[in-house]
Amino acid sequence: MISEYVRLFKARGYMKRNLPFLYSWHAYVGYELDLYEAFKKPKTIMEVAEEHELKEDLLKRWVEVGGVIGYLKKKSKERYQTVRKFMVPSSKHNPRSTGVLLKEMMELHIPTLIKYPKMMKTEKKEQFNQKEHGMVVAQTSSLLEQLAIPRVMKVMKKAKPNTVVDVGCGSGGYLLKLSQKFPKAQMLGIELNEDVAEEASKNCQKQKQVEIVCEDVHKWSPKDKVDFVMLNNILHYISPADRTELFKKISEWLPPKGTLSVVSPIHNSKHGGQFSSVFNSFFTAFDNLYPLPSEDDLKDLANATELKLEKMQPVIREGGWYQITFTKLK
Repeated sequence: MISEYVRLFKARGYMKRNLPFLYSWHAYVGYELDLYEAFKKPKTIMEVAEEHELKEDLLKRWVEVGGVIGYLKKKSKERYQTVRKFMVPSSKHNPRSTGVLLKEMMELHIPTLIKYPKMMKTEKKEQFNQKEHGMVVAQTSSLLEQLAIPRVMKVMKKAKPNTVVDVGCGSGGYLLKLSQKFPKAQMLGIELNEDVAEEASKNCQKQKQVEIVCEDVHKWSPKDKVDFVMLNNILHYISPADRTELFKKISEWLPPKGTLSVVSPIHNSKHGGQFSSVFNSFFTAFDNLYPLPSEDDLKDLANATELKLEKMQPVIREGGWYQITFTKLK
């Protein structure tokens, strides 16, 4: 009898701990189909189903869940309206929508983690597809930029660089904002994904001092020394052995007292241990993604490449994200 009570207690515990997933699922579906915008004004389920060519029975269940969790509210004549707008993602057509984070989590992170039992019993891992997921990951990274850029700006203001290179520049968010703040600095972004590089070029087209190239950083080198180099959210794409080679390469680009700024989650850091451990679980599930570095790993990289680890500043404490500053010794 006692064991039966324990079993039921555990089962109830699982259900309670998974309740937050309901909110994320509802927000993801609402973002992907732009349903919060569809119910911006009171409408019936039938009206929205017809306007957006959706299955009415499934839409009805989504609306019911929205009512229970407080994201939708029933009005008169069977009409429903989006409420608590601060809690739900903005329209899919808004490039700054937080919905891209949900999309990455629901379509990439969670499906991968669910495959763990099967992967642990076989030698086969997942393969990260840059063409398929590169744009979504770049959009998600742009959310992080808003918090990281003030940190990077502070470091850049101290460094006073004439030339800047952003390795793995994504959609060009860092370059766009930094070039507006430091208009005299010549800036170049390197991006491996062709579609993302094209997007970065469009985003930065009005900034004449910014150039975007679609290149593999392992095969590219600058013509002259670079005062300031950025590595933002890309270390997990690079194996530990290749990180050493890349840091050596970047160290050669830098003049004495030149600066390398890195933005990345850090494993076993002072902040965000839970999230960094989940990130590591996700990255390790892929043949072509790699575990996050620890603070000791970063110190080892610095020692091996004539760089000095100057400072680590938390960007998102809950996620273990940091801005890390290195300087060239000689």
